[in-house]
Amino acid sequence: MNLYRAIGSIGGLTMVSRVLGFARDMIGSRVLGASHANDAFNLAFLLPNIFRRLFAEGAFSSGFVPLFSRRLAAGGHEDAQAFSNEILAVFMPALLLVTVVFEIFMPGVLLLVVPEYGNVPGKLELAVELTRWTFPYLLFISLVALLSGVLNSLTRFAVAAFAPALLNLALIIALLVSPPDTVETVRFMAIAVLLGGIAQFLLCWVAVRKAGVHLHFGRPRLTPAVRELVVLILPATAAAGVYQISQLFYAYFSARLGEGALTKLSYADRLNQLPLSIIGTALGVAILPAISQAIAKGEDSEAADVQARAFDLSMLLTLPATLALMVAAGPIIGALYQGGQYTVEAARVTGNILAILVTGLPAYVLVKVLTPNFYARKDVKTPVRIAMGVLGAGIVANFILIPYMGIYSLATVTSASAWVNFGLLFIILHSRGQFRMPAWLVARLGKQLLAAVAMAASLYAVKIAAGGLFFGGVLERIIGLGALVGVGAVVYFAVAWMIGGMDRQAIAALRRRAKTEELPE
Repeated sequence: MNLYRAIGSIGGLTMVSRVLGFARDMIGSRVLGASHANDAFNLAFLLPNIFRRLFAEGAFSSGFVPLFSRRLAAGGHEDAQAFSNEILAVFMPALLLVTVVFEIFMPGVLLLVVPEYGNVPGKLELAVELTRWTFPYLLFISLVALLSGVLNSLTRFAVAAFAPALLNLALIIALLVSPPDTVETVRFMAIAVLLGGIAQFLLCWVAVRKAGVHLHFGRPRLTPAVRELVVLILPATAAAGVYQISQLFYAYFSARLGEGALTKLSYADRLNQLPLSIIGTALGVAILPAISQAIAKGEDSEAADVQARAFDLSMLLTLPATLALMVAAGPIIGALYQGGQYTVEAARVTGNILAILVTGLPAYVLVKVLTPNFYARKDVKTPVRIAMGVLGAGIVANFILIPYMGIYSLATVTSASAWVNFGLLFIILHSRGQFRMPAWLVARLGKQLLAAVAMAASLYAVKIAAGGLFFGGVLERIIGLGALVGVGAVVYFAVAWMIGGMDRQAIAALRRRAKTEELPE
């Protein structure tokens, strides 16, 4: 597997979805502002996504992909297909049960998560209504996770990476056609979430069938394959559960900070999640099958090499993103969101939150790079224990810091927790001899950091010179952002190339292969 090409495919199509997501947020911020209706929608969007990550993308994929890959290598498509059908037969009714239970008890669930919403007339009721529309999204997007696991194991990354774009397209259409009333607008958006989930499911279902894997909804049976997966993913579900519980506390704490707090945190986190999704998630998806197959063949050195190359590539792309977002957080937030109902003060606070959040961005990405090493070895207990400890410390820290730092406490604790998580994972892998940073990697990371510092200096100069453009008209904002992105990219990659901060041979080989594949047969 060519790691650069896999990341390019996944990251590029993920970028399409993220750009559409920013278009959605730019429209939504101007129409809805930092209002109680926007808070209610962000909560309604948060809850099904929490359970999606709990049941599907994290724990399920970390267990399903290695087992599917093993059966694919040993028994071919037929064995892997039978395994997938056995899992689907149990997965589907379990998701239906969870969805029905939450639909029934939604008022009590939200009263538990955001009790302060009950103090604002109509806010809790609106949040309940919206979440009842959005929660069935969990059913479809969890099935998408299973289908994506099949496609990724077959190294067909494109469809799974593009699918989230359909959700953002649905939300943009809802914003454009909804009536000029904030409550009606968020109702349209909640329905669009459900329709977007259905569209993603249909796209991935067709892609899996075209890949030669024919799935069907059969009678649920507790087969040995199902039991093996359950035993494997239960600890991983607990690990994912720890993180998702932290997101519930995020909503709980934000509800105590007044109207618009959850909206500001959500907009800042969207930008923070952009490089994480494009780089970290893409790397995690791409390297898990490769590491699993290498370990299954007893090729530990190959597994370590994949990990080291992923570490290198992740920092090559993450360090400039981190420093760029830190230096230019205010102008970027102003250019994207400020206007209409989203005030200058709301944009200022959102920019400050973003600048704090991204200090943990390298750690967020590296956690995604390191955890496949544990999952491929069927060790999911270690990440669980670490995640539980980090969560507990983070909750205590927020209770202590919020009276002093307010909304900025949540961003500070989130960033610090990511670094603690990464540090503990790295120390354990190093002590077991399962991952050691080779000398070439240490040297290259130092050069990448130098290139990123040079880029940050150039961005600061652009920020001073073009400050007024970021808060001007649409064309001025486009020019301002274009200058930031263009200057930053040119300076960083030019310096990194000159001082050896990137793998020149791998990039040259990739370019030669691309040219070869473009030649007519």
